[in-house]
Parts: sequence; structure tokens; C-alpha cells
Amino acid sequence: MQDQTKQNRLITILTLVALVAMISAFFAPIWWVSLTAPNYPKDAFPDGIRIHFHFDVVKNGCSAVGANTRMGSETLQADLGHDTERYNPILDAKKDVNRGAAGLDCVHEMNTINHYVGMFPIATGAPVEKPLAKFFFGFFAVMLLGFITPEGKRRQLVLGSGFTAVAVWMLVHQFALGHLAEHVKNYTAEAATFFNEPARIKVWGDNVTLYSQIAMGGLIAAMVVVLFGVAKFRRFVLLLVLVPSLLPLYFVIEYAGWLWFFGHNMHAWGAFTVKPFMPTLFGEGKVAQFSTYSYPYWGYGLLMVVFVCLTLAMLLRRRQFREADQGLGA
Repeated sequence: MQDQTKQNRLITILTLVALVAMISAFFAPIWWVSLTAPNYPKDAFPDGIRIHFHFDVVKNGCSAVGANTRMGSETLQADLGHDTERYNPILDAKKDVNRGAAGLDCVHEMNTINHYVGMFPIATGAPVEKPLAKFFFGFFAVMLLGFITPEGKRRQLVLGSGFTAVAVWMLVHQFALGHLAEHVKNYTAEAATFFNEPARIKVWGDNVTLYSQIAMGGLIAAMVVVLFGVAKFRRFVLLLVLVPSLLPLYFVIEYAGWLWFFGHNMHAWGAFTVKPFMPTLFGEGKVAQFSTYSYPYWGYGLLMVVFVCLTLAMLLRRRQFREADQGLGA
């Protein structure tokens, strides 16, 4: 009995560590991609044209030019506005005129590069998954809390109330507050950046609305299945950690799928014709004069923490079930 208490405590600690890591990973950059080329010198672009992939957005990975580089000392990185004082190279030589200067917006720059071969803007990728990702993370979080709650009515209460809260949050956010309509509007605007065919783009926007509604319905249905499964089948509880533990796999599959889509759905606006190709998923590659780099970032490390902790917790709980069955058999 004492041994089982220790195991339960260890299972709880492992699950809570995984929960914190999972929530942190949602806000972290999971993967980074960089392009380098002769026309992007190292002094001006120390990391190349770099972007960071999160679960819900793609962010700029470029920074301002280093203060000790040649480009940093010879160029004014700050934007010049109408209220910017005129810079005197003699009197103002000791002033930090680049304080607060942001680096190049590399998401925009990469979009500009990609459009030359007919690629869609980056923001059009995963139009259903990105805005709904937070609700799936909420679903996983409730599953983990249910896993460490003692079985019976208490577990059903935690799962039922948690799933209800996530479902209400999702429906209010997407419909009552109009975020789904706003997202579709932004998506169609991005899609029209280089490919301005309103009739076709409207169909794409309608599809995003439809598939988003299907995904939300599917998530609510999954909640019902989990509630029913946990209530009827004792070992079903193992799925409460198995499903979230596979987040690293989900991301790679999703990321690879959208890379394939971008590389195999190029359009005639491109100044250069490139045969359909699979962009680099992991490692280094070469496209025309560009060298490409694609690697997991520190957020993916957090996902691996989730995987390891939840796998251990699941194996411990599974051993408890097996020992209990053997005890009954004896």
C-alpha cells in the first residue's frame, strides 16, 4: 500500500511537470527555418532570413545587426520618421542611434523570396489548426488533470467541468466574439497578397470556416468519447496521457504536411519556374542560390519533456493495473 502511494505521488509529479512543459511549449518557438544567400551578407543578417514556428503563429526570427559588426557601425537601423533629429556624424558619434531598432521582418522577407517561385504567403498555412490550437491544448490539459485525479466521481467531475469550460470558451471565442470571422477575413487578405482572384479566394475562406466548424465539432465529440470511455473502461484512463504525450509527433506530421503543400502548390505569379519539391524538413538543403536550414528549437525540447514524463507516468499506471489484476487472480 505504501509502495502504491509512492507510485501515485511520482505519477502526479511526472504529470504536473508535463503539464507545465506543455503549456510553456504553446508559447514557445517549436521549430526554426533560415535561408542564407550571397545577397544577404552575414554582417547584416547574422542568422540569415530566419523565422520561428509556434503552434498558433509564425514569428520573426531576425534580430537587429550586432553592435560590433561592420554593418552595425556603418548603417542606421532605426526607422527615420518626421520627428527624428538629424544625425551629425561628428557631434553625435557617441550616441546609440540604433537603440530600440528592430531587425528586418523576416516573415515578410521570406514571403517576398517565396513569391518569386509562386509560393503562397506563410500566413495561409494551417489556417484551421493555428487559431484552434489553444483549445486543443486546453483539452489536453484537462485530460492530464483527470489522469491524476482519483478514479470515480471525482475524476468524472474534473473531466466534465474542464471539458465544459474548454467547449464554452471555444464557442464564445470563435462565434460570439467573432474571432472565426475575423480570422477568415485576415486569411483571405493574406491569400490575396500575390494571388488576387476574389472568387477563388472566397471559396478558400468558406472552406476555412467549414473545416474550422468541423474541427470544433470533432473536439467536442472527442470530449464526450473520453468522458464515456473513462466512465465505462478502467484502462481507458491511460489514453488521458498517451494522446497528449504524442504532441512532438503531431507537430512534425503537421509541419511536414504543410511543407509538402507549399512545395507542391505553386502558382504562375512566380518570376521563376521551379518543379514541385519538398522543402527541407530537418537539416540543410539547397534551393537555387539559397541554402536552407530547418531544425527544432527549444520549444520542441519542452515537447520531448512532455513525451518522456507522460510515457513514464503511463507505464507506472499500467503496472499498477497489472499488479491489481494479478492480486485479484490470486
